[in-house]
Formats: sequence, C-alpha cells, structure tokens
Amino acid sequence: MKLRLTTIALSLTLSAQGALACASCGCSLNTDIGYQGMGSNPGWTADIRYDYLDQNQLRSATNSISSSNAVGIVNSKTGQLAEVEGFTKNNYLTATLDYNNGDSWGASLVLPLVQRQHLTYGSDASGGGGLEGWPSGANGYQSKTTGLGDIKLIGRYFGFSEQKNWGLQIGVKLPTGNNAQTAPASTAALALGTSVVAVDPGLQLGTGSTDLIIGAYKYGHIFNIEDWGYFGNVQFQSVIDPKSTPTNIDALGQGGSYRQGNGLNINVGLNYQGLENWTPTVQLNFIDKKTDSGTAADTWSTGGTIAYLTPGLLYTASNSVQVYSNIQVPIYQHLNGIQLTPNFVASMGVRLHF
Repeated sequence: MKLRLTTIALSLTLSAQGALACASCGCSLNTDIGYQGMGSNPGWTADIRYDYLDQNQLRSATNSISSSNAVGIVNSKTGQLAEVEGFTKNNYLTATLDYNNGDSWGASLVLPLVQRQHLTYGSDASGGGGLEGWPSGANGYQSKTTGLGDIKLIGRYFGFSEQKNWGLQIGVKLPTGNNAQTAPASTAALALGTSVVAVDPGLQLGTGSTDLIIGAYKYGHIFNIEDWGYFGNVQFQSVIDPKSTPTNIDALGQGGSYRQGNGLNINVGLNYQGLENWTPTVQLNFIDKKTDSGTAADTWSTGGTIAYLTPGLLYTASNSVQVYSNIQVPIYQHLNGIQLTPNFVASMGVRLHF
C-alpha cells in the first residue's frame, strides 16, 4: 500500500517467505510506502506484517487436479508414482526494521517467524511393501513447526536523481532458519521399522543457504495527475552458498545436496491518493521460480510461474502510524509437476515511524 503524506518508508519488498515447497508457497507483494511513492522521510521505521495462505488445491501445469487422478501419475524424474500432498497451512509474521538517511541510502533487517502445518499422503507403493498413498495416507506423514525463518539484510541506494523516485537494492538472505526438521512416521511405516521421516527440504523453516538479493524500484505520478500514482519493483534472488545437508537427515539416509531454485519477483501497481486517510491500491504480482536442484531436492514438483491480482487498502491513523491489508488472488498459474496452491493469500500489517 501507499500513503501520500506519510512520514514512513520501508526499504524492502516484503515477501511472505520461508521455505518454498513449491512456487506457490510464497507471494510477491509490495507493502513498502517508500517504493510506492508515498514518502521517504529520514529515520527509523518498524513494520509488523502477518500473511496467511492455505495451500489446499492440487494443480499441475495450468490446471487443477484431483487426488484420485494425481495418485496414478508417474513422476518423470524418478519413474515412480507421484507423491500426493494433502495441504500446507502457512502463517508468517514478519518484522522489519528499516533506517533511511533521507538523502541517498537506507537499509532493512527482515526477521520472519514461520508456522507451518503439512500433510502428505505419499505415493502409491502398494506393490512394494504395502504402503499405499492417497487416500489411506499410509505412505505419508504429518508435520508441524514454528520458528525463525531465514533473515534478510538489504541495503538500497536512491541518490541517482533529485526526485529520489528510483533506486537499487542489494542484500543477502542468511541461513538462520532450521533446515533439519523431522516428523513421526505413519503407523504403517512404523510396522516396517521406520520411526522418523525427514521433512521435505522445501518445507523446512530455512533453506540452509546464503542467497544474494538484487533489485530495483521506481514510482511516480500518472501523466502528472496528482492523485494517481504508479509504482513498480523487481527483485531477483539466487543461492550463492548452498550449504544445506543436515546431519540428522543424513542419518536417516535421506540427506544430500539441496539448492532452492532462483526466484524472480515483479510487482507493478497503482495507488489513489485523493482521500484524506485512506489509500486504495491495486497490484499485479508476478513470481517465476526455477526448479529446485540437488540429490535431496524435489526436481519435478517445484518451480513455476504465478501471477496475482492484489487489491489493498492503507489507513493513516497518524503521521507516524499506518495500518494496511491486502488480498492476493491468483489469476495465472503454471506449475511444474503436481503442487499445492492457495485460493488466496491474506496479508495485514502495521507500520510505525519514529
């Protein structure tokens, strides 16, 4: 969202983040008033944002798919029947602390708290041990975890023009989130001597890697019309140090290398600044994520392209306090393999300038 005469400015495109089990597990969303042309006063800003997404719909390529159909599809990477997932419920609480010197540079520290619950039925292996997948769930597991995700540190420079209405970003994502989570095995697996299973790398709180983040943003008025503004930003994230082989997962015989696929986020939007305290916004959010790689990665059912249409609203309670909310609705999805997707992503937050 954005605010016209606010004293607030954040420095980062805040993304609902955490481990990405599939391309749809994250959302690309701009909640930075500074990037939206609504103010960039010097000083400190604190932002707390909550994001909710319930991935409960199976999709393959551009189509939805039922569990009964998914269970009979062959994973082309392994030659085995595909895993059928039940749901992944995600709650993200992201705290951002930002400093802006008001002249040419700023920096942000982003700390995500992630709560995730996941159910997978597994794959139909009834011919090799009696561990059926959907609908029995005998070859699957359930997991639930809460903890700190991967922290981001991002700096920006915007001293290129007198208007200071565009800038560049560079930063890092650090491997602070746990990437060694395990889950109790199913009853059928217990009978065969398996008591613990490793949670998929894409469902861990962290990726285990250090990533490079680069980006750019711009904003302005539409045809010099005072009340209508536009904004846009692009951000690219790539692994530069993929150290991600947890010892406890290795001990289960399920370890190996893992590298999350590179991600590209693009946001473009409009805001209307003609109201005294309310600022309506609308965004188009685009995500393109490459397939994960490595011996422990799912190289079939990860990655894809998603576009969201996102209406939002910002309320200015005072010169130093703003409250905002957004609803993201997917309008295009093309996913690799078979993945879980949400019907919507809900976000709300509060921002304080001091």
